Amino acid sequence: MVAALAGVSRATVSRVVNSSPKVTPQIAEVVNNAIAQLNYVPNRAARSLASRRTQAIALVVPESTAKLFTDPYLASVIQGIALALADTEYTLNMLISSDTRAEKTRRYLLGGNVDGALVVSHHSGDQSFGHLGQSLPVVFGGRPLLPGESSSYFVDVDNAAGAAGATAHILSTGRRQIATIAGPQDMPPGVDRLNGWRRTLAMHGLDQSLVEYGDFTPLSGAAAMRRLLDRGRPIDGLFVANDQMAAGAYSVIYERGLTIPGDIAVAGFDDNYFGATSTPPLTTVHQPSHELGAMMAEILMALIEGKPAPRVTLLPTTLLVRASTG
Repeated sequence: MVAALAGVSRATVSRVVNSSPKVTPQIAEVVNNAIAQLNYVPNRAARSLASRRTQAIALVVPESTAKLFTDPYLASVIQGIALALADTEYTLNMLISSDTRAEKTRRYLLGGNVDGALVVSHHSGDQSFGHLGQSLPVVFGGRPLLPGESSSYFVDVDNAAGAAGATAHILSTGRRQIATIAGPQDMPPGVDRLNGWRRTLAMHGLDQSLVEYGDFTPLSGAAAMRRLLDRGRPIDGLFVANDQMAAGAYSVIYERGLTIPGDIAVAGFDDNYFGATSTPPLTTVHQPSHELGAMMAEILMALIEGKPAPRVTLLPTTLLVRASTG
């Protein structure tokens, strides 16, 4: 009907609907006027059958629902993804996956329901996702942790360098007994930030045994800080693998009658509201999480459309010095 009203072929209408550059502006205007006059809306299901595309992208988050909706880092990454897709024809389907649902998620992803997948906050145990790239375009938020995932496409920041910079800054204030609260060791940021802390202390010949672990939540940061202080060893500096755990550590430091930065200089990682609203404000490593999400979406769209894309994209971090380190 559109073709008949515009006096062109159905192929020409298809090109206009799909924004093909092969159609002259004059013809496109005639066709668009006919589309408006007939209130024509392309049928997504029919177009999917013809193109073998769903115009849908899955966002896979292998975390609990509680963590997803309380983690400002994940919220910022997801916002970046959503804004990057806002002006495209792609819709975003969020899948909150767990170890018990991994196979269900995998079946959905490989069942022709989506054109590609974005995976954020993955753990080394999430092996179902590591091999998805062999059958479906997949981009990870964070480098792969397992050797078998080395061919994956991913966007990340240099976590080790960021942690090393924060630790070096604490050293520059004269502190020498520097502890760390590390993140989960089945997640790349947890591993890399611990390595950055260790590398910096090793360069100065300092003790690297003051380590406790958390799961990136405030509660785990508080528990780890208690364990560090209960050792009875002197601590005058602390690098924490994220701002949420640093907020938990703050509460315990004050609980024990100590001051920040007088007794312990503290630095974190992420740059979110946990650090900005702490008292004193937290020195932290800013990572461009919003840009990271947007870049993940851009690379995935390129892969879906058969365009070249970089396998590895590393974004820079910046140290934000605030009052918690003096």
